[in-house]
Amino acid sequence: MPAVWSAPVRFVECDQQGVVFNAHYLIWADETVTAWWGTVGVPHGVLDAWGVEYLVKATALDWSSSARYGDTVAVDAELTKLGRTSLTLLLTVRVGERVCCTVQTTYVATADGRPVPWPDEVRARVSAG
Repeated sequence: MPAVWSAPVRFVECDQQGVVFNAHYLIWADETVTAWWGTVGVPHGVLDAWGVEYLVKATALDWSSSARYGDTVAVDAELTKLGRTSLTLLLTVRVGERVCCTVQTTYVATADGRPVPWPDEVRARVSAG
């Protein structure tokens, strides 16, 4: 699967040991999710037009190696589950071929703060993507 988001590791993202501080992996995951929606044909703002927002229900990170200042990270997104009101993405953070971290996040479709089914158009685009 091709990377859907990539960036060089900035100095500000690292701790004194020169490795990326853990919270930045979630920022990168969020950047990737925004890009992923666009790659599946649901660009920014379309969900709002359909009266739906998505919120994080749960997220889990699993580190296997560190990204460091001067590296370029690439993050892949893979849909692992599409439910009636939720979807789960697996985001893999890499430096080259080396996996640094995986982030599994479940999102819930909402309207007026309550879970709602994904619109049929969203389901179709996400499934095809």
